[in-house]
Amino acid sequence: MDETDLKHLRRCVELAAQALAAGDDPFGSVLVGADGSVLFEDHNHESSGDPTRHQEFEIARWAAQHLDPAERAAATVYTSGEHCPMCAAAHGWAGLGRIVYATSSAQLTEWRRELGRPPGPVLPLAVRDVVPGAVVDGPAPELAEEVRRLHAANAQ
Repeated sequence: MDETDLKHLRRCVELAAQALAAGDDPFGSVLVGADGSVLFEDHNHESSGDPTRHQEFEIARWAAQHLDPAERAAATVYTSGEHCPMCAAAHGWAGLGRIVYATSSAQLTEWRRELGRPPGPVLPLAVRDVVPGAVVDGPAPELAEEVRRLHAANAQ
């Protein structure tokens, strides 16, 4: 993980804060092309009433509609939190490239426990458990406390 990765992860944390302000769980993601350009960014939209409106799933849908297979494979998905199994599967089926996350599913699981929140509705599997060939980097320790604060604010 380098400074470019951290720059995109910081944007993901900003998007997660926007999600929280909009009444959603604090998650945000950015899709970056092989040339370094931001192709798509989004945050969680579960408050729409559709619990599958995770931003990583939206990225997979967008990429499948707008990028050819080689472009998808060369792209990087940056995200504030490691993909859930649903989003990891969408990532794998869409043929997206590298995943870089600020915080892991294991960290989120522990924070939820500490905050007295119930576990999520699906097992908190690591991306590689869902997509064995995935290229994954994370977590980024320098962003953990900021992301934890967003989840703590969401628990109130």
